[in-house]
Amino acid sequence: MKKQAKFIAVLIIILFGAMTHVVNAQRPASADAAARHRKAHEHEIMAEYTELLSIPNVASDKQNIRRNAQFISKMLERRGVAVRLLEHEDAPPVVYGEIRTPGATRTLVFYAHYDGQPVEPAKWVGNEPFKPILRSASLEAGGSEIPLPEKGARFNPEWRLYARSTGDDKAPILSLVTALDALKHDGITLTSNIKFFFEGEEEAGSPHLEKIVEKYRDLLTADAWLICDGPVDQTRRQQIYFGARGVTGFEVTVYGPKRELHSGHYGNWAPNPALMLAKLLASMKDDDGRVLVKGFYDGIEPLSETEKKAFADAPDNDSLLKKELGLGWSEGGGGRLIELINLPSLNIRGFSSASVGATARNVIPSTATASIDIRLVKGVDHQKSVDRVMEHIRSQGYFIVESDPDDQTRLKYPKILKVVRQGGYNASRTSMDLAVSRQVITALESAYGRIIRMPTLGGSVPLYIFTDYLKAPAIGIPIANHDNNQHSSNENIRLQNLWDGIETMAVLLTMK
Repeated sequence: MKKQAKFIAVLIIILFGAMTHVVNAQRPASADAAARHRKAHEHEIMAEYTELLSIPNVASDKQNIRRNAQFISKMLERRGVAVRLLEHEDAPPVVYGEIRTPGATRTLVFYAHYDGQPVEPAKWVGNEPFKPILRSASLEAGGSEIPLPEKGARFNPEWRLYARSTGDDKAPILSLVTALDALKHDGITLTSNIKFFFEGEEEAGSPHLEKIVEKYRDLLTADAWLICDGPVDQTRRQQIYFGARGVTGFEVTVYGPKRELHSGHYGNWAPNPALMLAKLLASMKDDDGRVLVKGFYDGIEPLSETEKKAFADAPDNDSLLKKELGLGWSEGGGGRLIELINLPSLNIRGFSSASVGATARNVIPSTATASIDIRLVKGVDHQKSVDRVMEHIRSQGYFIVESDPDDQTRLKYPKILKVVRQGGYNASRTSMDLAVSRQVITALESAYGRIIRMPTLGGSVPLYIFTDYLKAPAIGIPIANHDNNQHSSNENIRLQNLWDGIETMAVLLTMK
């Protein structure tokens, strides 16, 4: 029965995926041009992509980050794009490109980022996150490593390419330059002035983005920013999003004895910081996942009627996802996933104290640390959210410090917690009713049929810089598969998503 249920779930996904290719008689010529070009040049496309993926791209690795920027600059220059690096002290360069289209009255900026999340090689199959590996299917589905097909042989669209940033977020960069190749080959003219803005520290929280935008503000004027980041819907249907959650993070450490103690000699006497922290974290959410921090949900900006209708029209993927992820229940009191991501969330992203497994010892730990992130929605400020959590911690009897406590502090306060804040940014949301929003929707639906419209993406992208600071609409155009292991080990891209991405970018470059 389990095998039958798995087969049915996979069949449903495939059938939904096929729907993304149901097109009408008005399918744009640019989409067909992209498809033909891709079929004729799959080997060259993959060769360029694997070379890009082979360059390590953690934002703190300054030497390799600059190698990425230089490589991407050359990719654009080969397509006739005017390129320059936007520099700011201590920041990875932004790769900026521009194409001026005679007679165009609209300017679009395509945003993506070329940096990736940090890697732990030991957690990757093969232990080499920057060595692209082709597999016959996802690892979870039993996919095995396979060689690149010989010249002239086709790539199976269900194959997966594994490496850091395959899905997040080098795929849109490859898709954009390939789309330019296809349009040039078929003599199809762009319909907008085009700018490219490829950031190098998005996964580090974009700490310099606002300063870079301020420094180069005159270059960055546009009618809209198209944010090429994130996954398509879980059904594999194309979706677009008009907002993204904000994000902030912090770490907390609870203190017990100054050194680890023998659990037999001191158990029942010395306070255990791991247990203390576990109880503190448990006090922050109820059994259904609702955050209990006072004021946590205050200020949420209501959804418009158009946004509410988008929810009603979107597929309900929850049952399918529970089967895929092996979940017997979900938080939210029965609410749908697409509704719950329009609320702020508090997540425990890691917990550490002493040791487990083969290195576990019979001790009372001296400290316990948790790493926490908060995802924010429009109307909720990231700094105030952390302040509210700090007030909750104080209400649980803790004295908060910002550095390790000295002996005097330890003896004065029975419950001590150190907090290290990590910055962040607020959520943003663009109206679906704007003229440019409708233009993007119409363009993509001409290629794919009915698409899914999301008021807010579950993940975080620094859209507020563009919407609040540059006063320009920002619309998300994701292409990665939802199961790409984003931010985790064994990140991957399903090849059909990459192929679709090329067509998607071609359509947007030529939309009316």
